[in-house]
Amino acid sequence: MKRNIIKIDEERCNGCGLCVPDCAEGALKIVNGKVKLVKESLCDGLGACIGRCPTGALVVEEREAESFDEEEVRKNMEKAHAPHQPSHARTGGCPGSMTMQWNNKSSANAQEISSGSALAQWPVQLKLLNPRAPYFQTTDLVVAADCVPFSYPNFHARFLKGKVLIIFCPKLDHANEEYIEKLTEILKINTIKSISIIHMEVPCCSGTTYIVEEALKKSGKNITVKDYTISIQGEII
Repeated sequence: MKRNIIKIDEERCNGCGLCVPDCAEGALKIVNGKVKLVKESLCDGLGACIGRCPTGALVVEEREAESFDEEEVRKNMEKAHAPHQPSHARTGGCPGSMTMQWNNKSSANAQEISSGSALAQWPVQLKLLNPRAPYFQTTDLVVAADCVPFSYPNFHARFLKGKVLIIFCPKLDHANEEYIEKLTEILKINTIKSISIIHMEVPCCSGTTYIVEEALKKSGKNITVKDYTISIQGEII
């Protein structure tokens, strides 16, 4: 039968996972860094998942599909909330929310840590920054996800020395469009020599790269960009 059902553009999907918890039926999950429709019968076709997608990868289309099955949804949600399931299954399937712990007595990075802060400006949160601040006039930018400086122990010496820092969380701040506009203005009215993007390995953190890339397109500037990924155990991947 023909009915409304979600359609996913995998080319545009950045794996951020923001749509997953918005699907009350549990029809979506992240697989190999992309959102997937688990089963057609779990999708009600109402499109509650669309509003949070920062890349426009989700749309509702009318096509031949299995009928929506409320009983199957009930069973699927009971399974997702079962006590034996790992924590990421109980929080909507987002890998960035999965509870983990490991022993980290020492690492190679810990030996490289230099004393002193390399931070040379304030504020650092993108929401608080003034695009016309003098430190933006001719500089190299470091655009980092919030968790990076806590995860990578040599952040100041390796990435920040002699550069201007911008930080935000692409998942929790719920301000992606606002951030794109703010960053676009910074790039347009200043001479930015280079941009270093630094984000965590979890899929939702790739939104950091998306925001920078969109701002760069809108600014019309041609700026060298380097993109670094940090593992949750504090290593450069």
